[in-house]
Amino acid sequence: MYLFRLAMASLANRRFTAILTAFAIALSVCLLLAVERVRVEARNSFASTISGTDLIVGARSGSVNLLLYSVFRIGNATNNIRWDSFEHFAASPQVKWAIPISLGDSHRGYRVMGTNESYFEHYQYGRKQHLELASGRAFATDPFEVVLGAEVADALHYTLGDKLVLAHGVAVVSLVKHDDKPFTVVGILKRTGTPVDRTLHISLGGMEAIHIDWHNGVPAQGKGRISADQARNMDLTPQAITAFMLGLNNKISTFALQREINEFRGEPMLAILPGVALQELWSMMGTAEKALFVISLFVVLTGLIGMLTAILTSLNERRREMAILRSVGARPWHIATLLIFEAFALALSGVVAGVGLLYVCIAASRGYLQANYGLDLPMSWPSEYEWTLLAGILAAALLMGSVPAWRAYRQSLADGLSIRL
Repeated sequence: MYLFRLAMASLANRRFTAILTAFAIALSVCLLLAVERVRVEARNSFASTISGTDLIVGARSGSVNLLLYSVFRIGNATNNIRWDSFEHFAASPQVKWAIPISLGDSHRGYRVMGTNESYFEHYQYGRKQHLELASGRAFATDPFEVVLGAEVADALHYTLGDKLVLAHGVAVVSLVKHDDKPFTVVGILKRTGTPVDRTLHISLGGMEAIHIDWHNGVPAQGKGRISADQARNMDLTPQAITAFMLGLNNKISTFALQREINEFRGEPMLAILPGVALQELWSMMGTAEKALFVISLFVVLTGLIGMLTAILTSLNERRREMAILRSVGARPWHIATLLIFEAFALALSGVVAGVGLLYVCIAASRGYLQANYGLDLPMSWPSEYEWTLLAGILAAALLMGSVPAWRAYRQSLADGLSIRL
């Protein structure tokens, strides 16, 4: 114990260098743990984007592409699906519920999705959590009603009763808008941390109504235009949709129905299992994830090397100190243990400060990460894996501390007393 007190006194005597070294280790530890927490939370958030859905069906393309545009609202479909094809499979005795999806329009950079009341009733995320309204209600019979995701409402400062105009296409800035058919905000969903928060939800009738007077991708002009009141009185049954989601009565029939859809002769379609597609998509990003983690490890290694350099550099300045300790009875292993204790104390203080800095950073950025990226970093104790990482850092510090300890052990008393000018 006296050696540890002596090590603390020695570090206190060189407090400026010790504080800088510990701070460098703290920054590297904070970065390593932050990367690990973001990685774990990103994976959890990614996997919980959709749950309770057995199949996602779209035009035949690729499973990842279908998942991206139907769930994450990224990219576009290669083709649409006929409405009668959707009705055919929605009426299957194997199907418990079906959610149609129609994409293609946007509002100030946020995607617009056309769907029906089944979406609010059956869509699930996370641990089979249903969508909930923070205020208002779901859209009803009026085709020009919209339900906003939480992020859309917060970012654009919309409240119930506000009017908004949708734009054709998915560009942030669109030159073609459906300004003759404005929508009224009737509901705002609670935050989910998924792409739902960044989506404007309208009825399939509303999606059909804003395009009812469009021909070949161009709006009608003059007398050919149809007003919103006229559209309300017309048949707004869609002719085609982008994709649809299916929930089945029996999970055992999933693969059989998937094969039936993929072999459907009416039109080329693709049915995917969301969990499998999510895993495939995540595996594509695994290289970047591992690279980021390796970079963080090298940052920690750099901090430890800085500690090693600081101790080694101080050895020449401390030869008289070591010699005096030897002269009062300290054995060589006492000197070596003293330096190992110093290295351990520096690493331990860096680890503790790094963990504290991590929680400060999480508390400061939690709201921003939740609002902008859907990441809810927990303020929980380090996980078992994080404890393992911290223990590995301390073990590496002890290993590095043995290098100057061995050098000090080999230095002779005469070398310490003979000052070289």
